[in-house]
Amino acid sequence: MASNSSTKTIFAAIGSNLAIAITKFIAAVMTGSSAMLSEGIHSLVDTINELLLLLGVHMSKRPADDSHPFGYGQELYFWTLIVAIFIFAIGGGMSIYEGISHLRHPSPLEDPMWNYIVLGLGIVFEGFSWSVAFKEILPSKGEQTLWQTVRASKDPTIFTVLFEDSAALLGLLVALIGIFLAQLFQNPYIDGISSIIIGLILAVVAVLLAYESKGLLVGESANSRIVASIRAIVKSDPAVQEVLRLLTMQLGANEVLLNLEIQFHKHLSSEDLALAVERLEDKIKGQHPDVKNIFIEAKSLATSCKYS
Repeated sequence: MASNSSTKTIFAAIGSNLAIAITKFIAAVMTGSSAMLSEGIHSLVDTINELLLLLGVHMSKRPADDSHPFGYGQELYFWTLIVAIFIFAIGGGMSIYEGISHLRHPSPLEDPMWNYIVLGLGIVFEGFSWSVAFKEILPSKGEQTLWQTVRASKDPTIFTVLFEDSAALLGLLVALIGIFLAQLFQNPYIDGISSIIIGLILAVVAVLLAYESKGLLVGESANSRIVASIRAIVKSDPAVQEVLRLLTMQLGANEVLLNLEIQFHKHLSSEDLALAVERLEDKIKGQHPDVKNIFIEAKSLATSCKYS
């Protein structure tokens, strides 16, 4: 499930995108700018995407049942994939189509000052939304690069907003440059080219987002640092001789499934073995509360026992 801070990030993005989408469409109608119309479509698609993410958060919070014994945490990953499809098909596709249409039937810009005002406001709004998402992902960054942090993140709500807002800021800069050059050289074709570039930016972001979502949706392991920490916890226990196998699966933004196969020391009695397993579960869950389900196959001497 997504955390409350993730939901805050989504609401911040919805407010920013909706406000700027309305102003962009007004400016596009008043000036006839293809790039501005593409930017309006972009912001509207982003607003719809955030609503889809909220739906995913809501669906992922449903409790486990007989048909889904590990819960519905991966619903969020599914809706993130749908968001990627929306960005690619509607955001990128319509922006490229609008740009090509403008190249085929160019029209001069009317009163571009409106565009500059709206683009300036857009940069402010999108910058605010981007900063909220960045602040949420910053605590987990450590010494990693931003890209490494995004790759390691298991909460798609944060990196989706970060991707969208990064694309939005790039798109605003492209639109600003395109409108300025179109006005400077009195060449309306530049405006259409800007729209196509914005569409290509959205398409690239959509592919990256889909790639990240796919990894989570098909059963990605937990963060490598969590896996290493769990291995260290298990190996440090005096009852453990060797960790034979350690498997994890990310079931949601804050939910991990853990399967352990452990070779315990041969002198342990059945009671000692049970106490060791209980002790390990308490230690792991104490340091990593996201590990909700733990299954341990304990091997000692000629016996093999399974605990869950």
